[in-house]
Amino acid sequence: ATSVATLLPFSTAQAEEEVEASAGIKSVVVAGATGQTGSRVYAKLLSSGGVSVTGGVRNVDKASKSLKGTLSHLDVVEDSLEDLTKTLQNADGLIIAVGFNPGKNILRMAAAAHEVDNVGTIKLIDAAKAAGVKKVVLVSSILTNGRAWGQEKSPGFVATNAFGNALDEKIEAELYLRKSGLDYTIIRPGGLKAKPPTGALSVNAEDTLNSGEISRDLVADVCIASLTDKKASNKVLEIIEDEGVPPKVFNGLNM
Repeated sequence: ATSVATLLPFSTAQAEEEVEASAGIKSVVVAGATGQTGSRVYAKLLSSGGVSVTGGVRNVDKASKSLKGTLSHLDVVEDSLEDLTKTLQNADGLIIAVGFNPGKNILRMAAAAHEVDNVGTIKLIDAAKAAGVKKVVLVSSILTNGRAWGQEKSPGFVATNAFGNALDEKIEAELYLRKSGLDYTIIRPGGLKAKPPTGALSVNAEDTLNSGEISRDLVADVCIASLTDKKASNKVLEIIEDEGVPPKVFNGLNM
């Protein structure tokens, strides 16, 4: 893989200061704030105090039992473009961490992936543009564009795309965001782990990784850094852990 970034020791306080110091990003909406990755992004931003953060969730009453702070209804499938635009009206930044749940209804996986990861995400991108959002960070997956570089028969592509053709749906939203005119960063993590990192963060160029895993904690760190780091502007970052190197405290994107 072609490395495009190196990450060095970094303190949480420094990360928080960087978010706060970023010109123009004073309020952020995290779409999918109850998800395993979205909840980590939301919690880290909330604890920073550097920006105003809103958790976008499908069920505010249910989410309020586990999440603190400001929550707002946000459903990329059920909400209209006007509804989503209103939700994002005062946001400078948007982190999209939504994704269909393959275990919710196994018979509707393909339909759900299309509704959430493709059509719904595209609708949210349109809403961000209409609302005047300045920066969009989209959490996607490695191998999303696998067909374009001969990876459609690779184990990773086959295994992931078996769940509702999720990769084929995600690439449509990625391409739409790249053509939207919005400042974007697309984060493509490897296989997601709930546990803390056991290896150093490895950030790579697009269409280079076909395997690897990464802690959701690191994914959240990269999402937050991408909100404000100009080096991540209009870039696709593929991220995994380098298990041969001990984990380090996150140091932002040194690209």
